[in-house]
Amino acid sequence: MSIDELRTYGVDEMTDDEIRNFLAARRIGVLGLPGETIPYLLPISYGFDGGDRLYFTYLVGSSSQKKTLSDEAESARFLVFAVDTIYNWESVLLSGRLRGVPETEWDDLEDVLTDVWKPEIFESASLSGDVAVYEFRIEGQSGVKHQGLPPGLDPAAADE
Repeated sequence: MSIDELRTYGVDEMTDDEIRNFLAARRIGVLGLPGETIPYLLPISYGFDGGDRLYFTYLVGSSSQKKTLSDEAESARFLVFAVDTIYNWESVLLSGRLRGVPETEWDDLEDVLTDVWKPEIFESASLSGDVAVYEFRIEGQSGVKHQGLPPGLDPAAADE
C-alpha cells in the first residue's frame, strides 16, 4: 500500500525534524548489507551526530563477515523502529554509504559514541584491539508513524 492509502488508517509520513529527533532518541536498529545471494541483516547499536551520519562499532576478529560486507558495499540500508502499541509506532528507513573510520579519527567521535549502548563484551574486546568503527552517511530517508486509533475506531474522530 502507498502512504496515501495508509493515511486512511491513521498512518502519516514523518517530517525531517521528526526523523532526526527519532534517530537521536533511539540507539538500536537493523543494518542491511548486500550479500552474495540474500541481504545480510545485522541488529546493531549506533551513535547519531544529529545531522547526516550514524556511527557503528563492530566487534571484529580474524574473519568478520559484517566487516567484509561493509567494506565491499556500495550502499546500505538502516532501519530503526519503535512499537509502543499496535496503534502507536514509528519506523525510519535510511539509505546511504558506509566507510571505515580510521582509528586516528576515533577521538573526534567520542561525543557521538559515548552514550551508545554496547554489550559488555565490547569493553574487553576494545582492550585487545578487535574493534572497528564505521560511518554511515545518510543519503536518503523516509519515516512513517501511526499515533492513535485509526479514524474508524477513534471516538474523538467520530465527534468531528
